[in-house]
Amino acid sequence: MFKLVGNSELKYYQIEEFVETGLVKQAFSTRLGGVSEGDFATLNLGFHTGDKAEKVIENRKRFCKELGVDARNLVAGEQVHGDAIKIVTKQERGKGALDQQSAIAATDALITAQPGVALSSYYADCVPIIILDPVQQVVALAHGGWKGTLKRIAQQTVLKMQEEFNSPIEEVLVGIGPSIGPCCYEVDEYVINPLQEAFAYWEQLVAEVSENKWKLDLWKSNSCQLEEIGVLKKNIIVSQICTACNTDHLYSYRAESGRTGRMASLIQLVD
Repeated sequence: MFKLVGNSELKYYQIEEFVETGLVKQAFSTRLGGVSEGDFATLNLGFHTGDKAEKVIENRKRFCKELGVDARNLVAGEQVHGDAIKIVTKQERGKGALDQQSAIAATDALITAQPGVALSSYYADCVPIIILDPVQQVVALAHGGWKGTLKRIAQQTVLKMQEEFNSPIEEVLVGIGPSIGPCCYEVDEYVINPLQEAFAYWEQLVAEVSENKWKLDLWKSNSCQLEEIGVLKKNIIVSQICTACNTDHLYSYRAESGRTGRMASLIQLVD
């Protein structure tokens, strides 16, 4: 279950099932509690937005401080809507933390078994996915826009955890964070055609609204691909929070015509 927490200004979502393990620090940020202004007001955590870098750095520091995380230990991928997965060690701490240039190149999913390494991703409609293996104590996150979803990045990340760390798939917890929902994500044949190729059950993932227009459910698309490999349905926690419906406290690239900030998903094994 997702719960909105934080202080009087800075708010973020946590997943109770993750918190209850006592193994991780975890959060999905909102747009509340930062120093950015205008279209980026106020807790913009993305460097690639046109916002002033010094404001993004201050926002990241504030967000991390609230979580008890050292902002210098953040690790981020470049996020190119691909399916590359990186195993992160302590040597990568700080990559993409306080600038965009040092982010891990062309990578949309990160995995680590190292406590104190804070994995992060940045988004404003795309699906943020966090993963915890409580048995082997491994964490991961994936950035699942529609392209990454069709490439099964969530599924691939869990399989990589199994391959590299012997993670038992039936014990894995997955959180699917705030992102554009099936209520608002209208697509055309540009998306539907590759969706049909990627998923034999594609019709279960869409609702036709008019000729050549469909509403796509990215939450279900990611949940189904995880269940395909044995992740238990009860272990997949979906926020059901649509970014486009909630621009009062969340950024939405689509609802705000591309001129907006970025939220973050973060997960770190406790030291």
